[in-house]
Amino acid sequence: MKDRHFNYIQDLTKYQRQDTTEVNIGGVAVGGSNPIRIQTMTDTDTSDTDATVEQIIRVVKAGADYVRVTVKSMQDAESLQIIKKELVGRGYNTPLVADIHFNPRLAEVAAQYVSKVRINPGNFYDKRAQFKNKIYTDEEYKNELEIIEKQFVPFLEVLRKTNTCLRIGANHGSLSDRVMSRFGDTPAGIAESVLEFLRICKKVNFNNVVVSIKSSNTRVMVYTARLLNFKMRLEDMQFPFHLGVTEAGEGEDGRLKSAVGIGALLADGIGDTVRISLTEKPINEIPVAMKLVNHFRTYQNHAPITAPMIGQTNPFEYERRDTRPVLNMGGKQLPVVVADLGDHSLREMIPIRGKLIPEYFLSGNRVLDIEGEEYPVITLEEYLFESTRWGRMKFIRTNKAEFDKFMDLHPEIIMKLKQTRKTVLILESFNANPMAELRAFFMALETHIWKVPVILYRRYNESRLEDLQIKSSADLGGLLIDGYGDGICISNDHENITFTELKDLSFGVLQASRMRVSKTEFISCPGCGRTLFNLHETTKQVKEHFKHLDHLKIGIMGCVVNGPGEMGDVDYGFVGAGNNKVNLYKGLKPIKRHIPYEDAVEELEQLIRENGDWKDPVD
Repeated sequence: MKDRHFNYIQDLTKYQRQDTTEVNIGGVAVGGSNPIRIQTMTDTDTSDTDATVEQIIRVVKAGADYVRVTVKSMQDAESLQIIKKELVGRGYNTPLVADIHFNPRLAEVAAQYVSKVRINPGNFYDKRAQFKNKIYTDEEYKNELEIIEKQFVPFLEVLRKTNTCLRIGANHGSLSDRVMSRFGDTPAGIAESVLEFLRICKKVNFNNVVVSIKSSNTRVMVYTARLLNFKMRLEDMQFPFHLGVTEAGEGEDGRLKSAVGIGALLADGIGDTVRISLTEKPINEIPVAMKLVNHFRTYQNHAPITAPMIGQTNPFEYERRDTRPVLNMGGKQLPVVVADLGDHSLREMIPIRGKLIPEYFLSGNRVLDIEGEEYPVITLEEYLFESTRWGRMKFIRTNKAEFDKFMDLHPEIIMKLKQTRKTVLILESFNANPMAELRAFFMALETHIWKVPVILYRRYNESRLEDLQIKSSADLGGLLIDGYGDGICISNDHENITFTELKDLSFGVLQASRMRVSKTEFISCPGCGRTLFNLHETTKQVKEHFKHLDHLKIGIMGCVVNGPGEMGDVDYGFVGAGNNKVNLYKGLKPIKRHIPYEDAVEELEQLIRENGDWKDPVD
């Protein structure tokens, strides 16, 4: 196999933070050797300075290193001066970040009062894509970039004069027509949207820059961040990375998606500051971010891992590992869920609560299906030396360290695994860096062209469900995003977490990594000062009404500024359009405009019915 080591990070087998330049944001530096910073965003009306100040103080007390504030008007921009003055007067010097869309003039004003300004390259000078099929010639494309540079350089000089940092943050779904025409709404397009602005920054030696790309699609988010990290280094850029899964949602869904997407990158050392975008109060985002960041501290100083780089998969686009089907595992089958019965029998656990029914159950040294059919779980020694196992369906439970040692002593196992047709591996890791060790094992499988299906197994001892959600998603999500794994089994030794919660978590991790859809996917924004209705309650209402439509992705967005773009690849969208008004979308196209808020849920159901996507709920 041809060597395809893409080198998007220094070493796929070792946890180490990527080298980035240090950027001083209002006295709280990010990048370099600084700890990973945590931030959130207010959801108050910025012009209501009292409410905004009080919310900022609450999130700062909770642990936020930076706080971002919506700036949608000149009144908001000027309000930043009052907000900053009041905070400093009360002893709070936490850096503020102004969130700007569409209006460069607001950014210039905000830069006088805040420590950082966030702009979106897709709509700052360019108009957001109208999805026109215009083909730009090389000359036309170059001319537009020259126009942007003439506008952007004076703005950078304003930032230089006010000592204000810049975040260049692109979103999946909010690229300009120019970028869309050449690259499409792809990781390459999102990365190029950022790079166009970074090249100008580098040209004029403006280095107080943080970069980000965001998507509600964890695959797109991870592939794009990797690609941008790779391309920046090709062009000798080392700007710090801000990470986030945009519009992650609320409750379990929001936590799983955030931990899968952000965790896949933090595991590779990419990321200098994070924001967890939950459709909840901003203060709820802080402890989730802290737990995620702290989890990767346990990866430090892990035991050495070896891997054949020749077996690396393409890290920039999805390609599921090619396997030979065994029963309903591997091949073209969706990844299965194996639920750990622990000390219980299958009979005790049936009927299984909820619609999410595992395909298999682990019980000691046996795997059972829902009908009670049993398959043995054996060791490598039993597999190789007990001839009675040959020709029978079986699971081999192992880990990379054990397997490497065994293979050195018994190289004949290579040929036997190549020939097997009725064997599935249950693969676990005891390394402090399970992501890298499990990935290294898959790279070895690819090198030897072993097509055997693999169940990812991970055991924890957590007393709180949220902690288990974050750690398991962070450890396994990146592997699934890379197409590794034909099933998943999560075990937990603490009695506080039930069998039902555990098996539902396995389904949730598969969905968050976009490997298997088992329920309606709701893509909802966290809300900000632009939101003109109660987004948290609305999200709960929409989820309750449409939760049975497990074949659909539905976006719930607070406003039309980011909403249509950040919904990404939804099937339908519910987007705030003004005071108590809602626009309804089919994909990214608005179909019904300015619907009264109180009628919007029923109107959305009608729109789904009209397009043949509705099905009645089953009791």
